Amino acid sequence: MKTLFKILVLFISITSFSQTTISGKIVDKKDKPLVGANVFVEGTYDGATSDEKGEFTFQTTEKGNQILSISQLGFDDLKTPIVIETYKPITFKLRPNVNTLDAVVITAGSFKAGDNSKVSALKPLDIVTTAGALGDVVGALQTLPGAQANAESGRLLVRGGDSDETQTYIDGVRVAQPYGVTPNNLPTRGRFSPFLFNGMTFSTGGYSAEFGDALSSVLLMNSISEPDQDKTDISLMTVGVGFGKTKKWKTSSLSVNTSYINLKPYQWMVPQKVDWNSPFQGVSGEAIFRKKIEKGLFKLYTAFDYATFDLNQEDINYVSKIRINNKNNNFYLNSSYKVKVGEGWTIQTGTSLGLNNVYVDLNQDNLENHEIASHIKFKVEKKLSNAINTAFGVDYFHTNFEESFTPFTMRSFNYGYKNNIGAIFSETDFLFSSEFALKVGVRAFRNDLLNKNIVEPRASLAYKISKNSQFSLAYGDFHQAPKQEYLKYFQNLNLENTQHYILNYMYSKDKRTLRGELYYKKYDDLVKFNSIRPEYNSIYNNDGFGYAKGVDIFWQDRKSIKYLEYWVSYSYIDSKRDYRNFRAEVQPNFVANHTLSLVGKYWIDKWKSQVSFTNTFASGRPYNDPNEAQFMNGRTKAYNNLSLSWAYLLTTQKILYFSVSNVLGRDNIFGYQYANTPDVNGQFQRQAIGQPADRFFFVGFFWSISSDKKSNQLDNL
Repeated sequence: MKTLFKILVLFISITSFSQTTISGKIVDKKDKPLVGANVFVEGTYDGATSDEKGEFTFQTTEKGNQILSISQLGFDDLKTPIVIETYKPITFKLRPNVNTLDAVVITAGSFKAGDNSKVSALKPLDIVTTAGALGDVVGALQTLPGAQANAESGRLLVRGGDSDETQTYIDGVRVAQPYGVTPNNLPTRGRFSPFLFNGMTFSTGGYSAEFGDALSSVLLMNSISEPDQDKTDISLMTVGVGFGKTKKWKTSSLSVNTSYINLKPYQWMVPQKVDWNSPFQGVSGEAIFRKKIEKGLFKLYTAFDYATFDLNQEDINYVSKIRINNKNNNFYLNSSYKVKVGEGWTIQTGTSLGLNNVYVDLNQDNLENHEIASHIKFKVEKKLSNAINTAFGVDYFHTNFEESFTPFTMRSFNYGYKNNIGAIFSETDFLFSSEFALKVGVRAFRNDLLNKNIVEPRASLAYKISKNSQFSLAYGDFHQAPKQEYLKYFQNLNLENTQHYILNYMYSKDKRTLRGELYYKKYDDLVKFNSIRPEYNSIYNNDGFGYAKGVDIFWQDRKSIKYLEYWVSYSYIDSKRDYRNFRAEVQPNFVANHTLSLVGKYWIDKWKSQVSFTNTFASGRPYNDPNEAQFMNGRTKAYNNLSLSWAYLLTTQKILYFSVSNVLGRDNIFGYQYANTPDVNGQFQRQAIGQPADRFFFVGFFWSISSDKKSNQLDNL
C-alpha cells in the first residue's frame, strides 16, 4: 500500500510540475477591462474567463508553439501565437466589431422607415396612420422636418426645392411620373399606395452617389420581399371601394391591389368650393410577383391608373370660368433581380418603363402630351472585409416627350424632346471602428440632349460620441436637367446645380429619438425666362442662382406614455432665389420660414381603438403684389391644420375608420392670383388661392380575411 501511495504522489508531482500557468489581462481600446471574455489554447480545453478586472489565469500541460484565442461579444476575435515555456503575462487589447448592433450609422440627410433599420425614424405603420394623410405616403412625409406644408399641390417640397427636385425610386429603379394629374391649386396624390411597400428612405439631402438627376431629395420605396401569409383585403369608403389579394406559394407569391374612386357621391353629401361638371373618377391597380431563384429574388411590379375630371375654374383674367376637362392614363412597369454570388458579391439589376398620356380640353382649346420614360440599372456590391464594403454600377435613362396644342379652329402646334442619360457610379463604405464610419462616392453622367458631361463627388461620415448619440457630416454635388416645361420649348440650356453641406446630430435610446440637422444648399445655373409663364417664344437662360439654409429638429417618443406614440418636427429655413421670371433674389412663394408638426397616435384598449391627431403650422409665405413697388413683398397669413382620425376594431379583422381634416375649419390661404393688366383705377385685382373645402370627411370599412385570422388593415389607414 505504501508503495502504491508513493507512486501516486510521484505521478501527481510530475503532472503538476509539467503544467504552465497562462495569465494576463483583456482590455478595450480605451484600456477599460473586459469582463467575461473567453480565453483558451486552441485545440484544447485549457482556458478561463476574464473577471471584473479583465484578468484571467489558467494552467495548461501543452508545450511549444500554440495559439491563444480570445473572444468577446461585440469585439473581433484575437488569435495570438505564444510559446508555452517562455510565455509571460500580457495585456491583450480587443478591437470593437464594426458590425455590432450599436455600431455607428451615417444619418445625415436621411430618414428611414421600416426594413428594420437601426436609424428608423418611422415605422411603415406611422407612414400610413398619420391623421390627415389618408394613406398618402407624401402626405405623411410632409410631417417630417425638411418638408414644406403643401396643401395646394400635394407634392413633396424639400428644403427650398420645388417638387421637380425630388426623384422617386421603387426597389432602386426610378419612377418617372410619381404623381397623378390635377388642375392648378388642387392637391394631387402619389400614384402608389402603401399596400405593397414595407420600407422607405426619405432623403432630405446629401444622398448616395447611386442616385442622380435630383437637386434636393430622393424618396426610395422598397416593396415587400415576401408576404407572411395568404390574405384578402376589402375596403368600402365614402370615396370609393378597394380590393387586395395576396397568394403565397413555396418559392413565389403574388399580390394585387385595386381601387375605384368617385367623388360624386361625396360632393353631393359635402359640397365643395369646386365647380365640378364631373367630379374626379379614377380606377387604379397594382400587382407584384416575387420569385426566389436559388440565392436570388426576382420581382415584377406593375401599376396603372386612369382618371378623369371636368370642372369650371375661376381665373382673375377672364370674366367667365375656364372649363377644364381632363383625362389621364398612366402605366408603370418595374422589374428587379438581386442575387448573391461567390464570396461576398451581390448583383442587382433593374428596369422600368413609364407611359403617361394626358388629354385636356381648355374651353374649346385642346392640349395633349405623351411621355415614354425608361430606366436600366446594373449594380454590383462587394464586401471586401468586415470594415469595407464597395458598390459600383451603371444607369441608363431614356425620355421621349411629345406635346401638341390645338387652339379652337386653328392648326396644331407640336413640340417636345428626346433625351438619353448614361451614368456610372461608385461608392465605398469604410467602418474604421464601431464609432467611426466614412462613405465616399462619385457619380459621372452624360446628358445627350444638353450635350453635357458631369462628375459629382459625394462624401459623408459619422462619429459616435457615446453609446446612444452620434454626429454625421455630408457633402454632395448634384445636377439636374431643367424642368419639362422648359425643355419642351428650348433645349440649349445647362444643367441646374446645387451643393449640399449637412451637419447632423442623433440621439436614440429606449424608443426615444432626437435628431437635429443644420444644412446649407447653394444653387447655380437655375433657369430664367422673360415672360409671365414659360412659352414657346420666351427667352431662356441659366443665369439663375440662390441658396437655402436652415435647421431641422425631430423628436419622437414611443415609451414615456403607455399606448402613446408621438413625434414633433420643426423646420426653420432661410431661402432665396433669382430664377424663373423673378426680378430679384427673393424668397420663393412655396417656402415658409417656420414649419411645426405635432403627430400623435394613442391606443385605447377598452374601446379597441386607435385615435390619431396631426397639427401642422406654417408661417406665412411670400407672394408678389404688382400694386407694390417691391417685388414679392406680400405675405399670407399663417397656415394651420388640425386633423383627427379614429380607427375602431369591430373585430380583430374588421375596422371602422373615421377621419376629419382641418377640424377647426380654418380658411388657409396659399397665395393670390393677380390680373395681368390693371383696372380703370390702375389697380391689379386679385383672387385668393385657397382650399377646395373647409374640411374633408372620410369614413371607411376595412375587412381582412387571412389564414391566421389576426391580420388587419390598421397599417394601411
